[in-house]
Amino acid sequence: MFGVKERFHRALSSRQGGTLLLALSYVLMGFLLRLGLLAAVAGEVSWGVATFAALFVGLLFDVFMAWFLTLPMGLLGAIWPAGWSALRWLRLPLRGAWLFGAFLFTFWKVSEILFWEEFGVRFNFIAVDYLVYTTEVVKNIQESYNLPLIAVIVLAVAAGLFLLWRRLGFVRAWEEGAVADAAPRWRDFVALLAPLLAILLAAYLVGRWDLKAASTAHTSVGERLTAGLRHMGDLHPGWDNSYDTELAKNGEYAFLAAFWANQLEWKRFYPSVPDAVAKLRATLLAQGGAPTNADQNDITRRIRPSASVRRLNVIQITIESLSAEFLGCYGSPDYTAKNLTPNLDRIARESLWFSRCYAGGTRTVRGMEALALSIPPIPGQSVLRRKGCENLTTLGSVLRTQGYDTAFIYGGDGFFDNMNYFFGANGYQVVDLPRQLAAGKQPTFANAWGACDEDAFGWSLEEADKAHAAGKPFHHFVMSTSNHRPYTWPAGRIDPKLANREGGVAYTDYAIGAFLRAAQAKPWFKDTVFVIVADHCASVAGKRELEVRKYEIPLFIWSPGNIAPRKFDTMMSQIDVAPTVLGLLGVEYLSRFVGSDALAPSFRPRAFISNYQKVAVLRPDGLLTVLKPVRQAVQYKADLATGGLTPVASPDAAAVGEAIIHYQGADELFNHGGLQNPAR
Repeated sequence: MFGVKERFHRALSSRQGGTLLLALSYVLMGFLLRLGLLAAVAGEVSWGVATFAALFVGLLFDVFMAWFLTLPMGLLGAIWPAGWSALRWLRLPLRGAWLFGAFLFTFWKVSEILFWEEFGVRFNFIAVDYLVYTTEVVKNIQESYNLPLIAVIVLAVAAGLFLLWRRLGFVRAWEEGAVADAAPRWRDFVALLAPLLAILLAAYLVGRWDLKAASTAHTSVGERLTAGLRHMGDLHPGWDNSYDTELAKNGEYAFLAAFWANQLEWKRFYPSVPDAVAKLRATLLAQGGAPTNADQNDITRRIRPSASVRRLNVIQITIESLSAEFLGCYGSPDYTAKNLTPNLDRIARESLWFSRCYAGGTRTVRGMEALALSIPPIPGQSVLRRKGCENLTTLGSVLRTQGYDTAFIYGGDGFFDNMNYFFGANGYQVVDLPRQLAAGKQPTFANAWGACDEDAFGWSLEEADKAHAAGKPFHHFVMSTSNHRPYTWPAGRIDPKLANREGGVAYTDYAIGAFLRAAQAKPWFKDTVFVIVADHCASVAGKRELEVRKYEIPLFIWSPGNIAPRKFDTMMSQIDVAPTVLGLLGVEYLSRFVGSDALAPSFRPRAFISNYQKVAVLRPDGLLTVLKPVRQAVQYKADLATGGLTPVASPDAAAVGEAIIHYQGADELFNHGGLQNPAR
């Protein structure tokens, strides 16, 4: 015991004494919080070996996070001159940094208490999601809690900890020891940073193994680290009693693990039903296709088209943040007179125009997920960012069985949002800005998001020429960037009076028009289908539970001489795009899509929409079924013209069941390999 006290005093009486005190404060708060949570759920835990093991494991996580979270304080102490520590007034910045750290730690622990009070768990992806919807969350907190009182409590605890250590003489030992500490400073840096480097190396090696197993080439260091860090959650222990499991967690570590894993457990947070996959299978079979086996947990169907096969090229232009209301052809009173989209308005008249298509989510990766995988937006982050996103059934995987070349083309750096990894791990050639720069190709115009839309469309033309020269059909998933802040574009393209969002819409329309005119001069044009669709709308913020009108997006399938123009007014979802395109091509294929061919006679109109936490199904009659992460289902009657929502007094149980089996079924399929490419 004496040896421990002596070592503690020696460590305290050094330039790292403040770091030790801050880490000790964090561990103490974590220990007290865990005891408080244990008392709150005393009737729910097992009170067996698992409960006491959870307390011990939780302490280990607290110690690890104490090191990680106090790294900035440690590095500051390592560089702080001893002479400054000798002067009382120059000690104040170190004290201020210490108090700021203690304030943050206290704030996080209070936040954990409030989160536990609402959800009964440690931080998970819902907490990560709160960072996305900061405005709404802050407003909710302001209305739900006494923020001035909470702020006073947090400040009092942080200051109280400092005064406690000062009363015990620890602060004096730290500050005087920092002056006398003659140890080489490089030792501090090694002790502080060596564990971090070891963790990053381990993540890199694990991520490299994952990428190698997925046969993904040309990956960057960042992509390998990202893939490895997704395994953070694997370190969490699990017991039969869920409360034992939650007690073993550290809130901040759980938050980071959720951020990297991007998942949310369906059955724990949402209303669920038994045999969801089997029920989803039956629903999908009723809309077409023949089962390939008798396994009720397998949704694989053989889709046989009614039309003859046409080996047409497919170029899908996915437009950033293009709400349907921006297009003149939709007749919005706010935008029609502004004539922002003359090219797309013309294309609408010449296309198979799906005028009632809804986006599944609120971010680009959600649109990509729906368009490539044809699945509804399961809770948490998009599948693109999750562990296990490799070798799935995609539009590209189906077309590759028909001999197509497939490419993902993006004007920016596809490392963002894990896009390169996802598309590369699913068989697409990746063409993005870093790869173009590495090949010596400079963009004509670029901003923070990357090359302008004209450049990205130009790359698509080049890749199409290569495939055509090789005698192969091709499919391109082209993602635009220009209709996004900071809203900049090459000079001389649009009306100079247009700026911000309206200018972004107008420039993207200009770039698409120029691209299609250039494509018309190519020998492969007469055999090409152009799918023009938005990834999501410009904004979904609003006062209502879900702003249904803010999920309406344009969808045009344009192929002069191959697909007759007409307006299709049946409600459909973004997840129906891939099956509909394959139906037009007359392709026979094995499907693990949850979406369906919107042009098939058996198609059941509906739309899937979400905002990460809340997932919903909208019916053509306006019935909106919303599933929430508190195991709750609510229903509204939506006015599809205005977006108004009226609560439904007598819920439609069948509609609730339909919503659950689609979302729960898709979630279970992904997590158990049921969406893997069956043609591998």
